[in-house]
Amino acid sequence: MMNKVDDNPSRAERAHATRELILTAAERLFAEHGVLAVSNRQVSEAAGQGNNTAVGYHFGTKADLVRAIARKHLAQIEEIRQRMVADIGDPADVRAWITCLVRPVTEHLAEVGSPTWFARFGAQVMTDPTLRPILVEETQSSPSLVRILSGLNACLSDLPDDVRAERYDMARQLLVHMIAERERALADNTPTPRASWHDAATGLVDALVGLWLAPVTNDS
Repeated sequence: MMNKVDDNPSRAERAHATRELILTAAERLFAEHGVLAVSNRQVSEAAGQGNNTAVGYHFGTKADLVRAIARKHLAQIEEIRQRMVADIGDPADVRAWITCLVRPVTEHLAEVGSPTWFARFGAQVMTDPTLRPILVEETQSSPSLVRILSGLNACLSDLPDDVRAERYDMARQLLVHMIAERERALADNTPTPRASWHDAATGLVDALVGLWLAPVTNDS
């Protein structure tokens, strides 16, 4: 006798679907309102979960939820970044390394399709002193990013250490907040300086190349 086919999703499949709903709802709410301003109850309600403990059950703490959102996107960004790093021709080309830093993020957002929330989510997390280490840790674990920073450092060996550290901080601010600002404008349906994510990346790469290669003033 043939076994009857069970069309009902398994418990594991239902759990996975619930996790995805929670991740999407949390990412949107965190991006729009800030992480600390959003409760687990609000995330559960936005995810369509009648049980207000669903977030804690599936993810644990809010920090665990933030980490899960970051990992979901960063894994996809890493695939794009690895491909770009593998295609670098001239390892002494500052623009090539900066392109590998910028375009994987914008390409990922373009692939996700509007609306997106990850850039604004990242900006919110990076301005929160208690949660920022999570995103920094997850980002720094990227093998391709380690390679990019090593290549960039090799190109900029003439820069004094303090100037290089200062420009890394400046570059991070531009990378995080300019991409988040474009994402916000798209969500609000307000004008943007560039027509596409590809063009926005071009402008950001140009600015970062100028930043890194700017002359250093010696005041001493």
